[in-house]
Amino acid sequence: MGLLLLAALLACGCAAGLVLFRANTIPLALPSDAPAGGRLSVVVPARNEARNLPHLLGSLQAQTRRPFEIIVVDDGSEDDTRAVAERFGVTVVAGTPPPAGWTGKNWAVWNGYKRSSGELIAFLDADVRLAPDALASLLAERAKAGGVVSVVPFHLTERFYERLALIANILGLFAFTSPFERTNPKKGLYGSCILTARDDYERAQGHEAIKSELLDDLNLGAKYMEAGIPVTNFIGRGMVSFRMYPGGIRSEIEGFSKGAVLSTGKLNGRTVALVAAWLVGLIAAEAAPFLLGTSWAWPFVAGYALYTAQIYYFVRYTGRFGRWLPAVHMLSTAFFLVVMAYSAYQVVFLGRVAWKGRRIEVGGRKNR
Repeated sequence: MGLLLLAALLACGCAAGLVLFRANTIPLALPSDAPAGGRLSVVVPARNEARNLPHLLGSLQAQTRRPFEIIVVDDGSEDDTRAVAERFGVTVVAGTPPPAGWTGKNWAVWNGYKRSSGELIAFLDADVRLAPDALASLLAERAKAGGVVSVVPFHLTERFYERLALIANILGLFAFTSPFERTNPKKGLYGSCILTARDDYERAQGHEAIKSELLDDLNLGAKYMEAGIPVTNFIGRGMVSFRMYPGGIRSEIEGFSKGAVLSTGKLNGRTVALVAAWLVGLIAAEAAPFLLGTSWAWPFVAGYALYTAQIYYFVRYTGRFGRWLPAVHMLSTAFFLVVMAYSAYQVVFLGRVAWKGRRIEVGGRKNR
């Protein structure tokens, strides 16, 4: 009886993922389907992004719906970010150090917005890559949904350490596709790819309203919701992708840990509970290899097989993580737990996080 109950609990944990996940991809739209809506400005904050910018700017030049203007804000880069952007003929804004009370990225985005003139604005991170029909399709979906839209990009990985982000990426998808977030008054956006009307951005007071916030995207979404502007999030498979951390595992750990703990406070309680149930079940199932040959093995083995099949399904929408890592997902789970522990250490004991050579105080009190 105990083994059956254990198997049922593991199955329920796995089922929580099916409740949370929605394959909300971006439907393909032809250029003629996308409403004019006015001129489109693209704003790209870039700090030491010489490696990533050619992918983004090249994909912007290949769009079936070309932007009216592309603005790259060089946020104090120490590499060839500015020179790379200039080679593509885009407008380059020389960033200045963030004033007191501003985080670096929020200040860079705000300065890009002030230089833009389009009736529509797309805020894109420098590591984003767009399919040729991406902007046309996003414009069509924004017109249907109204308000502001964002996209969780499909994660492209090349090295083993990058693929360790598998579980963290799946949990991130849960946060943005959970049905319980639809009516969350703090519903967030995904900051890598945001498309908004200028009027809506100004009604929500834009990045100035969240100038001190570390979680710029989640808090910006909440500002839109407060202003009565709908927030819609999509999965980027086939349209929007990125390669997040080609610079090494240190940047990957810093990137994921800077908001890992704080972001949970922005989610609906039911989303958090189901994410926790899925994760606890996953960790329990991953004990299976250590229990082989014992009388307790079969529920864990069955749970491991169930979770593995589910992860292979989720990976189709999450990113490119190789053929075998989803089968040995305990490696990625261990990485995620390290990230969470490091995030908690920074937030609770240090009161600050590290990102791109800056130390950002939690709460935005100071940023250097």
